[in-house]
Amino acid sequence: MHRSRIAGFTLIELLIVIIIIGILAAIAIPAFNSTKGKAYSASHKTDLRNLATAEEAYFFQANVYTDNLSDLNFTKTQGVTITFGEATASGWSATATRPLAIPATCALYVGNVTPVAPATTESQITCQ
Repeated sequence: MHRSRIAGFTLIELLIVIIIIGILAAIAIPAFNSTKGKAYSASHKTDLRNLATAEEAYFFQANVYTDNLSDLNFTKTQGVTITFGEATASGWSATATRPLAIPATCALYVGNVTPVAPATTESQITCQ
């Protein structure tokens, strides 16, 4: 009696492949979310750099810094919230936040003003 084998996959082989795909997906999805959060954080830093440029341009014309975004030639990234700590003739401070960003908050201060957390060094963007 000669038995011929039918080509195809067994149920066990298919289950093993599905389990392997599930394990790979479980590893890849958190890594993707982390990458997305870091991209959001990059928008914080970019907005704070652009804000610093706009503040200096405003200071050049008015001899004072402003905490009014509409006075500046500045457009923030959609989803980012800019909050000023203070703005005087001697300096300014601001934070940028965005939900789901990793880290969630970045701050910058320039001049003789009270630093806003997490900023600790003048003119250096710090995030936490």
